[in-house]
Amino acid sequence: MTLAPNVSAQALSGLARVDPSQSHAAQRGQTVTLKLALSQPVPYRLYTLDAPRRLVLDFREVDWAGVSKEIFAKASTLTEVRFGGFRPGWSRLVADLDAPFALLSSQMSRDAQSGRALLTVVLKKTSAEAFAAQAGPPKGDVWPDPVPTPQQKETGRILVVLDPGHGGIDPGASRKGQTEKDLMLTFAREVAQELKRLPNVDVLLTRNDDSFVSLERRVALAHQAGADLFLSLHADALSEGRAHGATVHTLAQDATDEASALLAERHDRADMLSGTDLSGQDDVVADVLLDLARQETQPRTERLAKAIVGGLKLKGAPLNRRPYRAAAFSVLKAADIPSILLEIGFLSSDRDFQNIINAEWRRAMAEGIRDGIQAWIISDEAIRRVVRQ
Repeated sequence: MTLAPNVSAQALSGLARVDPSQSHAAQRGQTVTLKLALSQPVPYRLYTLDAPRRLVLDFREVDWAGVSKEIFAKASTLTEVRFGGFRPGWSRLVADLDAPFALLSSQMSRDAQSGRALLTVVLKKTSAEAFAAQAGPPKGDVWPDPVPTPQQKETGRILVVLDPGHGGIDPGASRKGQTEKDLMLTFAREVAQELKRLPNVDVLLTRNDDSFVSLERRVALAHQAGADLFLSLHADALSEGRAHGATVHTLAQDATDEASALLAERHDRADMLSGTDLSGQDDVVADVLLDLARQETQPRTERLAKAIVGGLKLKGAPLNRRPYRAAAFSVLKAADIPSILLEIGFLSSDRDFQNIINAEWRRAMAEGIRDGIQAWIISDEAIRRVVRQ
């Protein structure tokens, strides 16, 4: 079977809207048909990825208001469908496939009178071997860079990179209408305001809006900006519901406990579920030069973790009974930048959830992080000055 080529409509401006009443998916025998009704045509491309099998549809940013996953329910092959912002100005739809269904055709038609558009995608069942052979992203990245390259930090100043977890098509954990991606963006902005009160400290956020930023890109931003430390902010959920309180994670090949291993797997899996192709990525942890760099960075990272926990304690923040943990979080793999991941609490915990949605509680947490980072900056400079002598 020959896969249909990637198709692009002409470039158009304005935000298109998805009409859920005219959009649906259907399955008949060996064929799946997906139809998306839009208020106007938009540029788009689509392709499949393997392991796990997914259909990925990228297009100009659209308004998803009123759209629910139920419109795709009649196509049983589409086991899970996710949609939302992916890069600034662009949207993504990812559909998990329970069997190898290859792209047969795609077409975007436009009604001459109303100007409305209908995107029709047809998939047909194929063999696992044929699906794997054709799967993969388009050759060459024709999309604009998702996040502008940051300016280099000023000489003599400390640059803190704050990383609000998740974003865009990846909402993270959710509870009672609150999503981790929105809560952490709000919290990152609050922490940034506190850090800017410190002398000689600048702050950069890996995302400033509801955009998806890959884990690799988050680390690259810190490198490009010349960051002095990297702090990733999360408020995850564990199905067991037994985790409570703030936890600081550092990088380790082997997780210190089962919960940390599960969190690392969940965070890394977000890239894959968003339709990011992870095949062919180098294992940066195994690189000898990076390991050598970590021999210097790791003690500084451990001191940073202890300083932030200390700052939180002084503010009376509820801490996990084991506040120091480690796991193979990809977002912490910057070899030359002290990097930690802070779970400020767990949305699956009743107490933590009420705290996290409380602005006054978050302010105290932000102050504790500020004080911890300030203490680390002072001690780190003193230790490094001694080493240089």
